[in-house]
Amino acid sequence: MLDTRTQIEDLRLEVFAATADMAAAAAAGTAEVLTRAVAERGAARVVIATGNSQLAFVTALAGYDVPWSKVTVFHMDEYVGIDANHPASFRRWIRERIAAPFGPARVEYIDGEASDVEAECARYEALLREAPIDLTCMGIGENGHLAFNEPGQADFDDARWVRQISLTPESLHQQVGEGHFPDVDAVPPTAISLTVPALLSARHVQVVAPEKRKAAAVRNTLTLPIDASCPSTILRRTANATLYLDADSAGDSLDLLPA
Repeated sequence: MLDTRTQIEDLRLEVFAATADMAAAAAAGTAEVLTRAVAERGAARVVIATGNSQLAFVTALAGYDVPWSKVTVFHMDEYVGIDANHPASFRRWIRERIAAPFGPARVEYIDGEASDVEAECARYEALLREAPIDLTCMGIGENGHLAFNEPGQADFDDARWVRQISLTPESLHQQVGEGHFPDVDAVPPTAISLTVPALLSARHVQVVAPEKRKAAAVRNTLTLPIDASCPSTILRRTANATLYLDADSAGDSLDLLPA
């Protein structure tokens, strides 16, 4: 039932009984994609999600040989108005968990403190569009958001690749629940986020979604109609995407897996 591979529409699933095995499989996939990109084109470009659900994967990634000196790293969102050294800053997450231990050739940061948010969105979009993205490494929010593309706000055909968004109450509570903020009032209400088309533009899309708190979102991803009310459903139309689950996150979806 677990430790299995299957496919639902265009989306490939890899499901593991142990979180460590899920993380290792995702890390191996990342290493393979980035190493092949460097071998074929001399460089690689990767978008990496932040957050608690990505910690096991990033920890496992340290065990794989990746030519980081040829890799440019982007992240996918940042709160508007937050300091780069704030404990919840996604810039800090990338700096401490990717830049410092791995030493990539370049890290492009979203400036959440920019005085002109629209100009910062345009600047970061231009950087993303300079060359193809080889890999997007992301998760799924508890309400089905991708990056901070929220239910009802996400646009699967957005012409923009980066824009300012407003967090839903569910996302505000998720940030508190993960321990990043003391209460909902402390969470910045807006963020700069890559859009769905930007995330899915990569040659490969890797979605790592462990933990019991993601089980309902995973079930919705795999079963609800594909529309913006649950942004992660678009993954079922993404032929270059693989969703990695552990026993906890797959727990509500066992009937969809091979016997």
